[in-house]
Amino acid sequence: MISRKHKNLYTYSVKYAFNQPLAAPAEIAFDWCTDYQPYDLAIMKEKGKRNVQKITDDAVVLTETTRKRNRRIRKTKLVRLNRPSLSWTNTHIAGPNRHSQFLYKIIPEGSTRCRLYFQGLLVQYSRKTLSRRELRKIAAEERRVDSMAWRNLAAALRRETNYR
Repeated sequence: MISRKHKNLYTYSVKYAFNQPLAAPAEIAFDWCTDYQPYDLAIMKEKGKRNVQKITDDAVVLTETTRKRNRRIRKTKLVRLNRPSLSWTNTHIAGPNRHSQFLYKIIPEGSTRCRLYFQGLLVQYSRKTLSRRELRKIAAEERRVDSMAWRNLAAALRRETNYR
């Protein structure tokens, strides 16, 4: 967790990771996970709107507007797909955590199962200095929220593909 002060803001790099089992073959899971749709937020049990703009076969821009603590949050994300490695990145190009990057990799675990490895590289901005304890708390909360969204996505994948 690195800190830098720039324009009256402290900037921190917060890292966290988790694995999510998926009940589908790796290639099917990759296709399903990267088939971005406007209704994906509802599957993750989040309220908001998502606009999906396909740039190329391996690049998508997502613009999302959600609410958090009665505040409207707008994020723009660049998603880059790497089909040969069953991986992709999601880089925030606008929004409260601009420059954050999230790495996703589908790892095969047999013919009908795989797992998602997720690594969050969150850029956290703050007007005050944050202690290591505060940064660990932020990492734990981000891991909790993101892993819950992926548990919801995993359940939807299982329902839609009928792999048990």
